[in-house]
Amino acid sequence: MSTDIFTPEKRSAVMRRVKGRDTSPEIAVRRILRAAGIGYRLGGSGLPGRPDIVMKGRRTVIFVHGCFWHGHDCARGSRKPKANADYWTAKLTRNVARDRQTVAKLTNDGWRVVTVWECDLKSPDVADRLVAEFQAATVSASSSSEASPART
Repeated sequence: MSTDIFTPEKRSAVMRRVKGRDTSPEIAVRRILRAAGIGYRLGGSGLPGRPDIVMKGRRTVIFVHGCFWHGHDCARGSRKPKANADYWTAKLTRNVARDRQTVAKLTNDGWRVVTVWECDLKSPDVADRLVAEFQAATVSASSSSEASPART
């Protein structure tokens, strides 16, 4: 017996409205980057996991994760649906495993991976922390390019 408060048709309509791109957390991160003068591109379609934001020159990708969908260890992420619990547990576990594999692939390919959680964006100092993170990426990217021999 299902304990869902919606009819199957209404639940289907609700789930169809869940966006995969241009979410409000993603837009918030873009605003922070733009305000700090940090350039980026959207959607790394050629990269594993299709990162939300790509800074190719810095070899840095950003994933903006929703806490529920990606199993974050916070109040929103630890809340699981009661209806169809087996399905949701399996699905969310697969999402977490896929995220780990994606990060491993990108790291092995020389990319720096930054994950921004939806709940982090509620913090008042989030902009300062993100900008510091990306400035660190700039320093590490420039020092590694200086260490490599010049191409002829």
